[in-house]
Amino acid sequence: MTEMLLKYFREQQKQVETERIYNTQCPYCSMQCKMQLVEQTHVKRKTYKTIGRDNPTSQGRLCIKGMNAHQHPLHKDRIQYPLLKVNGEFVKISWREALDYIKEHVTEIQEKNGADALGVYGSASITNEEAYLLGKFARVALKTKYIDYNGRLCMSAAASAASKTFGMDRGFTNSLQEIPFTECIMLAGTNIAECQPTIMPYFEKAKENGAFIIAIDPRETGTTKIADLHLKLKPGSDAALANGILKVIIEENYLDERFLQERVNGFEEVMQYVASLEFSVIEEKTGVPLEKMYQAARMFGQRETGMIFTARGVEQQTDGSAAVRNFLNILLSVGKIGKPRCGYGAITGQGNGQGAREHGQKADQLPGYRSIENHEHRMYIADVWNIEEKDLPRKGVSAYEMIEKIHDGEIKGLFLVCSNPTVSNPNANFVKKAFETLEFLVVADMFESETAKLANLILPASSYLEDEGTMTNVEGRVTLREASFPRRGEIKHDWEILCEIAKVLGKEEYFSFSSAEEIFNELRIASKGGIADYSGITYERLRAEKGILWPCRSLTDKGTERLFETRFAHSDGKAMMVPVSNQAIVPKAKITKKYPLYLTTGRVVSHYLTGVQTRKSASLSARNFESFMEIHPSTAKKYEISNQELVQIESSYGRIVVRSKFSEGIRPDTVFVPFHWADSQNVNNLVSEKLDPACKMPGFKVSAVNISPSVKRSSY
Repeated sequence: MTEMLLKYFREQQKQVETERIYNTQCPYCSMQCKMQLVEQTHVKRKTYKTIGRDNPTSQGRLCIKGMNAHQHPLHKDRIQYPLLKVNGEFVKISWREALDYIKEHVTEIQEKNGADALGVYGSASITNEEAYLLGKFARVALKTKYIDYNGRLCMSAAASAASKTFGMDRGFTNSLQEIPFTECIMLAGTNIAECQPTIMPYFEKAKENGAFIIAIDPRETGTTKIADLHLKLKPGSDAALANGILKVIIEENYLDERFLQERVNGFEEVMQYVASLEFSVIEEKTGVPLEKMYQAARMFGQRETGMIFTARGVEQQTDGSAAVRNFLNILLSVGKIGKPRCGYGAITGQGNGQGAREHGQKADQLPGYRSIENHEHRMYIADVWNIEEKDLPRKGVSAYEMIEKIHDGEIKGLFLVCSNPTVSNPNANFVKKAFETLEFLVVADMFESETAKLANLILPASSYLEDEGTMTNVEGRVTLREASFPRRGEIKHDWEILCEIAKVLGKEEYFSFSSAEEIFNELRIASKGGIADYSGITYERLRAEKGILWPCRSLTDKGTERLFETRFAHSDGKAMMVPVSNQAIVPKAKITKKYPLYLTTGRVVSHYLTGVQTRKSASLSARNFESFMEIHPSTAKKYEISNQELVQIESSYGRIVVRSKFSEGIRPDTVFVPFHWADSQNVNNLVSEKLDPACKMPGFKVSAVNISPSVKRSSY
C-alpha cells in the first residue's frame, strides 16, 4: 500500500508544469500567522496548498483555518464586478457607473439632510492603511461625524479598561516570548484553544516549565483542560469573582506595598470597597466555592511572576470594561506588571483588532490613538490632512448606536466595509429592519453577505492574498502582509475604492495615493507623537525585522517589547485603580421562571466571525456545517431534550432553532451557542441591545432564555 501511494505521488509530481509561491499572512485571528500559498499548475488543473512561514509570533505554526484560508478567495461565489440592485436583483455594472451612482446619491442625501446623514461602518479585519484611510474618508471626503467599526463589538471593553488603568492600550504589555517563563497565569474568559490555536504552545510550554494556570469560564473547553484550577463561574459574574480574589489577596497580605505606594493611585479606595464585601455574597453570585477563590489568590499572589489574560468572555458584557479593570486591579495589587514575565494581555479577536482601533475608525478617535475632542490633537491631524481644524467633525457614536440612528432616520446612507452587522450585532432582528430602511447602502466586500444582500450597490474588494498592507497583531507587533496574488475581474483594494470615491466627490487632493506604502507613510506622520506612535516603522524595516512592537518613535528605535517598566502612560506616571461594583450599572439579564437558563456565546475552531469567509471553505464548513446548543445532560433531561435534536431557544428578543449537543463540561444552568451562523441560527437574535456605558460593548455573553424541542412530540 505504501509503495502504491509513493508511486501515485511521484506521478502527480511529474505532472506539475509550474509552481508559484505567494507570501502572505492569515486573514483570521490576531496571531496573524505568516504563511505561503503554493500554486501548482498541472497538465489539466491547478492545485493550491497553504504552508506556514517562520515568524516571531507563531513560529511557522498554522491552525485549521489558516491551512484552508485560500479556499474562500478562490471560491466561485467571489464578487468580481460592481453589482447594482435593479428591481430587487443585482446586475453587473462598470466602475464608472458605480462611481457616478455613488456621487449622485451622496450629493442628494447631504444636500437635503446635511453631512451627518451619511455614516461609515468599518472593520477590524482590514489593514492599518485602510483603517486609517477610512477614518480620513469619513471626516474629509464625507465630512460626517458618524464612523465606527465592528471592533466595537470585540475589543472596546479591554481597550477602555487598559486606557483608564494604564493610560494607554496595547494588546499585550509584554511580548509573547515571556509567557513560557512566567510562574502563574490567569486566563479569564478566553478559549484560546479554539479562537487562537497557534498561541497555545506558549501556554503549554509555561505549564511544562511549572506554571500554575487558572482558567475562568462557565464551560470546560480545550483551554480549561490545560488549567490546574478551573473557576466555573456563572455567566456575567466576572467582576464579582475578581473582587473575591482581590479580597483574599488583601486579607492574606499578598500585596506589593512598595509598588502600590510608588506607582499606583486609588488603592485605598479599592481596599475600602473590597473590605465591605461579604465572601458569602460573592460565592452565591459567582457560583465559585470560596476555597477555590483562596487557591487562585494564593497562587497568583505567592508566585514571583504572573500574567493575566482576558478575552470576550469577560469583555462582552454590559460591565465588561469594569470587569477587566477589576482583573487589572488584581495585577496591580501584587505588582506584577512592568517587570520580566509579568503583565497583561487582551487576547484580540479579529486579525487587525489592535491596529484598526488605533488610527481613526472609532467614533471618538484620530490617528495615533488621539482623541477627536482634544483641541491639540485636532490641530495636529488637521495640519497633517491639510484642512482647517474647524472643518474636522466632532465625536460620533458607537457602532450599535449608529444603527439606532439609522432606524430613527437620522442616518440615511451608509458605506460599509468588510463587515456583516445584520448578523454580528445584538438584537439582530432590529438591526436588519434598520438596514432595510436605508435610502442608500454601499457595501465593499468579497461575497454577498447577509448584509450585502440588502445593499443598493456592492463593490468587489480584494482578499488577504491580493491586498498588501500592515496589520498589528495580538502583541501590538506591526507586521507587513505581502500580497501579490493576481486579482480576478475588476476587483479593487479597499484603499483604491476609497480614493476613487473621494475623487468623484471632488476630494482627490486629499486621497491621491498610488500604493499602500504611500498611505502608510502618511499614517506614520499622523501617528507621530501619539500614544500609538508608528513613525519609526517602515516597510523596509518590517521586511528586515519581521515585525516591530509599537511605540516605535524613530528609525533607530527597536520598538517597545515591554511596557511600563518605569512609568505608566498617565501624566503622573502612575496606574489608576478604581473600586468595581459586583453589580453592573446596566442590569444584566436574569434567569426567571419564563427564561430559566443563561445563554452564553462564543466561537468554534473551524469558523470565524459571522462565517461569511469560513463557510465558503469546503474543508472548514464540513467540520461544522450548522450551529448547535451545548447543554448539560441533566438540564436536557429536565427539558425533555435528546442529544442531536433540533431545539428552539427563545429570549425576549427572538428565537432560533439549532441542534442540541450534550456536554458534561458546561454549567447545568447555562447553554452555549456559537455565533458563526445567520438567519434562523443566528444567536444574536436573542441578545439584548443594552450597552456597556463605558465603551458601548453589547452584552453578548449573558442572556436569559428558555428551551424546548423544536418539533412537538406526539402524546401517544
